Amino acid sequence: MGIHAYFRSLNELERIIRCPGKFKFEEHSVAAHSWKVVQYAKTLADIEEKNGATIDWKKLYEITSSHDYGEIFIGDIKTPVKHASPELRALIQQVEEGMVYNFIEEHIPQEYKSIFHNQLREGKDDTVEGLILEVADKMDQVYEAFAELQRGNTEKEFIVMYRNALVKIKNIKLNCVKYFLDHILPDMVNERILSSIDIKRITEEALALEGASN
Repeated sequence: MGIHAYFRSLNELERIIRCPGKFKFEEHSVAAHSWKVVQYAKTLADIEEKNGATIDWKKLYEITSSHDYGEIFIGDIKTPVKHASPELRALIQQVEEGMVYNFIEEHIPQEYKSIFHNQLREGKDDTVEGLILEVADKMDQVYEAFAELQRGNTEKEFIVMYRNALVKIKNIKLNCVKYFLDHILPDMVNERILSSIDIKRITEEALALEGASN
């Protein structure tokens, strides 16, 4: 089927709902998540450039826009399950990467195989682009969980998601993280909230923690 198979498969990302099995005021698809991650990442990269970093923009757009493509094959696995142990996380990643690899080998024309293998790889690494992807990915968890808590959703999973994502972000050494913590997060927390959930307290507790699950 060639590259058509890849384009056709993208529709499936619209039907995969994040954080399955929990009550949510607002559903979010993996496709919507991926789009938001790209938006966060490009602004975070602008902040890094303002502070002297050199950004490989082609790489950044490739890894942010495709970072969850493998969920077409395995779905959205809840973070507490995915990170229950390093061994389990490694196995899930191995399965996901293997299925993406097989898809490329089966459907993509030979002259484009290496391009697709490069673009659909795991993008989170120690490069500035990989770290920005990590921050952007966790930022969307923060925003999704915040929106639920703001509306009074008492599902514990959203408190855990919000807290752990904040802790992960604050432990990444980038200038854009400092900007997020100093300027963006306070604006978020200080929004008018009708919920009985004390988001400000949860935020302060999260920022005081030393580490959390990925």
